[in-house]
Amino acid sequence: MQGYSNTQTEMIEEIKVKRELMIKSANKFGFTSDETIKYSQELDELINEYHRMMGQDSRPYEEVKLAFKQTIMIWPKVLI
Repeated sequence: MQGYSNTQTEMIEEIKVKRELMIKSANKFGFTSDETIKYSQELDELINEYHRMMGQDSRPYEEVKLAFKQTIMIWPKVLI
């Protein structure tokens, strides 16, 4: 079970890193740039993979949900 927890933590960190890359790209190149879209799609894939791996465990899911919520809150600022 400990390895499972490490995998959860690693995936959450990977999601956070990808999210930061996406935000930086959007700030530098714009919301619709190829690079930003690529990072957004990769982030979607990571989140989907995380959800598949987690199944019904909701506590780590809440961390991903929070990261997603923070991303949504930042996007309008990027568009201005």
